[in-house]
Amino acid sequence: MKSSVSRAVVAASVTVALGLTAACGGDSGGSGGSGKSADSSDSGSSRDSDKKSSQKPAPAEKKSTALTAADLEKAVLAKGDLKGHKIEKLSAADMPSQTVPADPAACQPFADMFMFASQPAAKSRVGRTVTGPDELDATVISLALLAHEQADAEQVMDDLRTATKKCTAYEHADSKYRDVAALTAPKAGDDAVSYKVVGVIEGQKTPMSFTVVRSGSTLAAFYSINLLKPKKFGVPTEIVEAQVKKLQDLDL
Repeated sequence: MKSSVSRAVVAASVTVALGLTAACGGDSGGSGGSGKSADSSDSGSSRDSDKKSSQKPAPAEKKSTALTAADLEKAVLAKGDLKGHKIEKLSAADMPSQTVPADPAACQPFADMFMFASQPAAKSRVGRTVTGPDELDATVISLALLAHEQADAEQVMDDLRTATKKCTAYEHADSKYRDVAALTAPKAGDDAVSYKVVGVIEGQKTPMSFTVVRSGSTLAAFYSINLLKPKKFGVPTEIVEAQVKKLQDLDL
């Protein structure tokens, strides 16, 4: 079953069929990290034990396991977080839960992230579209938060970074992508990767840019495209910084 990338169609008011294969059924909204790993010991004094139990875990400890879908809803950018920007939920059609093979396989991480998916799969995901204050700006910006166990989140980042070195072009769901190249990643979160992909849409080359930031076990992924001015593209720093800061500052 095929669907179009509606985020681009709505924001740019252009009907562009990308021929992307969307999986039937929604994303699994399963909760992440199920338990606390803190151990209690009888070797110390009861006073020290009481003191330790009253202390909050360090943020890094709390985020080492996958966040729940409810946690992600609290952490994702919302109305009022970015002055002058309109933030709306990303449709389920733009975030299918089933991945589609890319050719060559070395480019699979890029094909997955185009749909804000990953391998290993996220425990839960939330997505948003962001529209800037300039009504004449046809830039389409989408973002998503992906909840992983930390080891899986680190693997996804490593795979994306490896793909920037081994993948230059690929085909995915009847669409072609060319001129894949790494971009300078922002200094954000615990790790970050940025890259560009040129999609061939109805014969027109359209550059798209992606930035993925890891904060603990959560990935913040960003996508940007301008269908009316293809040469004008890039994920705005202010949006990346605002989302990563909210994720890091939230008491989860």
